[in-house]
Amino acid sequence: MDSRRDFQDAKDRVRERLCKFTTKAFQMVPKMDRPRMLDVGCGSGVPTLKLAELGHGHAVGLDIDRDAIERFKRKITESGLSGRVEALSCSMSDMDFPKESFDIIWAEGSIDCIGFKRGLVEWGRLLKPGGCLAIHDHNRDLTQKLSDISTSGYELLGYFKLDEQTWKKEYFFPMQKLINETRSKCADDGDMLALLDREQQEINVFKTDPASCCSVFFIMRKR
Repeated sequence: MDSRRDFQDAKDRVRERLCKFTTKAFQMVPKMDRPRMLDVGCGSGVPTLKLAELGHGHAVGLDIDRDAIERFKRKITESGLSGRVEALSCSMSDMDFPKESFDIIWAEGSIDCIGFKRGLVEWGRLLKPGGCLAIHDHNRDLTQKLSDISTSGYELLGYFKLDEQTWKKEYFFPMQKLINETRSKCADDGDMLALLDREQQEINVFKTDPASCCSVFFIMRKR
């Protein structure tokens, strides 16, 4: 039995609990016929697969984490979506897609790696005119982010917040349960215990300062 793979698969199932908010955000995007979509910082592809289901189009997910991308590729094959979903091992700083390649660009928890304003500007070049950008980011500097959206060539279609109780119920509490259960099963596996310790760090941050984990989904359209 591959304990690491079992844990990662179980973690993905916890992550799927947040797909209800991916769905809510996608419902704010104007309807498009088989859109071409890009998920920046897709991890193991949980939101990317949801986008493919919601949009009935072609979805490209990219991430710098090679292990996560390999898990994503496995899920694509298992889902029978090889013709509609693509996984790329790539840094968001090295994307070389042609200008105006996508109808929709999605980013859940990744734009902070390069900065909100920079992401809006650089990713906007990859969007077709009238294309949509959805960003899920922490809720710090909300007023400034709303201003950046307006001054970067976008029309804000709407936004909504995920508060600390939502994060606790939908992600951190289930993750803590998963970590505890896995730890009891793998008490003699040093590598797994080290992995669990790293996963625990994020939960400890939430326990110490729950408000810091609150987030906002922004949905906007390129002018």
